[in-house]
Amino acid sequence: MFETSFFVYVCKSLKDKRLYVGSTNNLERRLEQHAKGEVTSTKHRQPFELIYYEVYKIETDARMREKYLKGGGRARKNLNLQLTETLRVVEKNIQML
Repeated sequence: MFETSFFVYVCKSLKDKRLYVGSTNNLERRLEQHAKGEVTSTKHRQPFELIYYEVYKIETDARMREKYLKGGGRARKNLNLQLTETLRVVEKNIQML
């Protein structure tokens, strides 16, 4: 990919079905931290499924995008519209558990 990459990611809680938006420079490590309950804001909402991510070359761009998506309102509505089919598949998988 890039020499250094920054990620904005969206996970869905399989427990409460809510979305979590975050950013990191190491997506694999961060997802592992979520899975192990090492992230204070998500440890009571596990397990999570990664449903979407974006890659940025510049950290500032990733942080701005994360802030925009966490802002709610129109940004969150657009994200939900963009991920409509993905969210439908994840929901079906949750029901099968």
